[in-house]
Amino acid sequence: MLGPVGVVAVRQYVAAIVLLAVGRPRLRAFTWRQWQPVLLLAVVFGTMNLSLYSAIDRIGLGLAVTLEFLGPLAVALAATRSRVDACCAVVAAAGVVTLMRPQPSADYLGMGLALLAAACWASYILLNRTVGRRVPGAQGSAAAAGLSALMFLPVGIAVVLRQPPTAAAVGCAVAAGVLSSAVPYLADLFTLRRVPAQAFGLFMSVNPVLAAVVGWVGLGQRLGWTEWAGIGAIVVANSLSMLARRG
Repeated sequence: MLGPVGVVAVRQYVAAIVLLAVGRPRLRAFTWRQWQPVLLLAVVFGTMNLSLYSAIDRIGLGLAVTLEFLGPLAVALAATRSRVDACCAVVAAAGVVTLMRPQPSADYLGMGLALLAAACWASYILLNRTVGRRVPGAQGSAAAAGLSALMFLPVGIAVVLRQPPTAAAVGCAVAAGVLSSAVPYLADLFTLRRVPAQAFGLFMSVNPVLAAVVGWVGLGQRLGWTEWAGIGAIVVANSLSMLARRG
């Protein structure tokens, strides 16, 4: 078993290989003004994945992704000051309170890690747009992915030395890296340069429900009705905000 840290390390390596091949960054030509958001994006990218996978390991896929989703939702709601958005913020807050209500089995560390992932995702959205404006093509994002992979290199070595993973575990981690990191990262890269940050956050409203269903069907992570209600509240808040903008 690779564990959350090992899986994230492999994800970072795969994303770096794909993005560096696509972006082909000319690192020596970068100015300090270009390096600043690239360095921040590298830190955010690694922290977001590590905190999310650690949260999933503790509180399950559905709850972790739902709390992480508060990041892009916050970006969307912060962009306007309408009454509808204020109501959406209240609904989302009610969902968070429901999910994080005090109970004997509550894992507050896992919830805190998911909220850290949410903050990183919000930063990821904003930083990606800044990198896109300052660095041509996919060079900036590729450089950020490469730096993030370098940060995880000692982690990967430690995991292998401590407990050599099986070929099947490595294969699954590589597949996860391609499907949940490299491909979505490239899609985000080009989408965020053409779509407003708040709109991008709103388009992701299906993620919490999808994650909860996958966790339930594929991993046997069952949720109670209160958890489903909290997830539903956050999804409804996002959907109402999106419909209000279309109107």
